[in-house]
Amino acid sequence: MATEDTRIEPADADDYHRVLADHPRYWGERDLRPLHLLAMVQEFGDTCLVARAPDGIRGYVFGFVTPARTGYVHLIAVRDDARGTGLGRELYGAFATAAGRQGAERLKAITSVANEGSQAFHRRLGFEARTVADYDGAGRPMVVFGRGLPL
Repeated sequence: MATEDTRIEPADADDYHRVLADHPRYWGERDLRPLHLLAMVQEFGDTCLVARAPDGIRGYVFGFVTPARTGYVHLIAVRDDARGTGLGRELYGAFATAAGRQGAERLKAITSVANEGSQAFHRRLGFEARTVADYDGAGRPMVVFGRGLPL
């Protein structure tokens, strides 16, 4: 694990509120709060995970498994002081394991075409990437990542 005192475990509503309260620590200047849905944590608790440590939540991944057996990662973030420790990879691994227990055979994620950091991270994890025009509405292309399990 990235550090011995960090545990990856299912998120709860309190964790959701803590993440939103510390939003800039995970996302910097980008305001992605509207993408954070409490219903995801409540309804897909086994695949919404936090990396909990004595000093708070160091990172999190929110996702779910689709009926088509795809583990979809909706959000993944690592707190500013925990970046570069391998925690993002560990969170993805924990999500992949949880999704696999629910029957997932592959993983999927999306990001903006401008988010080069996310693209590089997903490629390092073995994802294939393709840009899909109008994925997020007319004139709004997104990069779509996919890969098989196991991670």
